[in-house]
Amino acid sequence: MLRDTLQTLLSCYGPSGHEHAVADKLRELLEGHVDSLKTDVMGNLIAEKFGTDADAKTVMLSAHMDHIGLVVTDIEKEGFLRVAAVGGVPPQMARSRKVVFKNGTLGACMLQPDTKGEGKAEIHHLFIDIGAESREEAEKQVQIGDVAVYAPDFVPLGRHRVASPAMDDRCACALLCELMTYAEGQKNHLVAVFSAQEEVGLRGAGVAAFNAEPDVGLSLDVTAWGDTPETKLPAIKLGAGPAVKIMDRSVIASPLVRDRLFEAAEAAGITVQREVLAYGGNDAGAIQTSRGGVPAGTLSIPCRYVHSSLEVIDMRDMEGALKVLLQFVDLV
Repeated sequence: MLRDTLQTLLSCYGPSGHEHAVADKLRELLEGHVDSLKTDVMGNLIAEKFGTDADAKTVMLSAHMDHIGLVVTDIEKEGFLRVAAVGGVPPQMARSRKVVFKNGTLGACMLQPDTKGEGKAEIHHLFIDIGAESREEAEKQVQIGDVAVYAPDFVPLGRHRVASPAMDDRCACALLCELMTYAEGQKNHLVAVFSAQEEVGLRGAGVAAFNAEPDVGLSLDVTAWGDTPETKLPAIKLGAGPAVKIMDRSVIASPLVRDRLFEAAEAAGITVQREVLAYGGNDAGAIQTSRGGVPAGTLSIPCRYVHSSLEVIDMRDMEGALKVLLQFVDLV
């Protein structure tokens, strides 16, 4: 079920600011399993499950729906599309990739030759070829402001691993969807936020946290890897369990949340990793600084090749994370 939910969500178009198709699919999956479903002005999808305890805490869990993309900034007279990044798009990872626009227009993302010998690829060196032979022909398919994403491509790797674009953060959306489906009789009030515009500044989660006024916040996101050739940091391995974040550039995890995650993992019999990330950020950073402050932390899914067209995760880490979460929501 978790794998099926993941594959379904990965097929949805949803760059930052255009998460509607992802939200619609999640709403369809959650209907009948939660006590309320609503969408706020930012485009966050918010699902709630009421707790059984008279003194229930409000626990906000956030996973972002959006993924990185390339927005069209100009159309050249020959029909090629010039683009800028929506979120963190590494130019070398974007070169020679199949991309797709919301209307289904396909393109090949390419990197122009380095004629000046600068040696460093920049976003402005990228262009998209949609097969048009003129600006006029291209404009019949794509307009300035349209956003392309890596075309969906779900690839099983071995027994336990899968690769796809948008794994950041649809794998966590699938995880949160499954949690809200299976959590029953929990003592605390659960507010599941499927957030918008995380990749461009944690925007959706900040608004949602301000409105929800949670007692505790937990972000679900991917983290980087350290188990491939010449990449040894962070000290994170696929298949070795989900990771409890200690810190990244957006957040230093609140001890309350961090310690409860370790307790939940022990109660669930799941091995977890300790994550220290020297870069990056996630929704916990926005939740933690909302209003007068919220104890917040992150449970991470190890992911290789983040922000590429083939982000790789291990389903055993996903399954372990779900078990940890089912314990966590009653321990805080």
